[in-house]
Amino acid sequence: MDRPALADFLTRRRAALTPADVGLPPGARRRTPGLRREEVAQLAGLSVDYYARLEQRRGPQPSPQLVAALSRALRLTEDERDHLFHLAGHRPPRRHTPLTHVRPGLLLILDRLHDTPAQVMSDVGDVLAQNAMAAALFGDVSQRPPERRNVVLRWFAEPGSRALFPAEQHEELARGHVAHLRAAHAARPGDAHLGRLVARLLATGEEFAALWARHDVAVRRSGRKTVLHPLVGRLDLDCEMLAAAGQDQLLLVHTAPPGSATAEALELLRVVGCQQLDAGAAEGAALR
Repeated sequence: MDRPALADFLTRRRAALTPADVGLPPGARRRTPGLRREEVAQLAGLSVDYYARLEQRRGPQPSPQLVAALSRALRLTEDERDHLFHLAGHRPPRRHTPLTHVRPGLLLILDRLHDTPAQVMSDVGDVLAQNAMAAALFGDVSQRPPERRNVVLRWFAEPGSRALFPAEQHEELARGHVAHLRAAHAARPGDAHLGRLVARLLATGEEFAALWARHDVAVRRSGRKTVLHPLVGRLDLDCEMLAAAGQDQLLLVHTAPPGSATAEALELLRVVGCQQLDAGAAEGAALR
């Protein structure tokens, strides 16, 4: 761990950002440019004291998970992220297998969407980032271990995750999950992460195995989604899936027609937030 270089890099990257770059309000007049330490700590889910010690060259070695959180908070490119891992004394994550570093451009878009649920996902169903509205709608994935952030695996391994969706739609959703995964599987031959995911899914039982054997293929791009939210009731949402360069990361945006009952429910959800939502009962079919 190179404490002086790590502290310098963090300080300089923080100074290069504005609140608008990360979706924060400008606030009162600032004496110095850039984000405040407490803002970076908030974005990364760290205590202000811990982050301050890193910039003061006296903090303990951050874990790889904390380094990844800092790279997202500071909107680092993949090269900058790898540099941060090296400075912290860790080997950078392998690129593309699986790709977990969210591109700064996608995070910028996510930060701008204050009143509509949106999240960034991998092409195999890993939820990589959410805005506050998506966390309120589907559950906050940051509170789950990484292996429980894949919507396809949760759909088949954790039946309780289906509670947010009408029972009459479960069969269609299950088929869609598997058909989308089939398309990704063909596009990424030899991908170890994807191979392990399929093996785990096959071990969940007959439902996935039977659907996998059908060899249906369908890449989802848009559609309708019904969510039965425990706080605000039924939501009939339009879902747009926007693919980033390389097709390996997807931005899902959920909207409702202005003035509709669903639009009013979304506004209520924006106000109440996700504080009462049981994360374990949500997000089972976010890849719709």
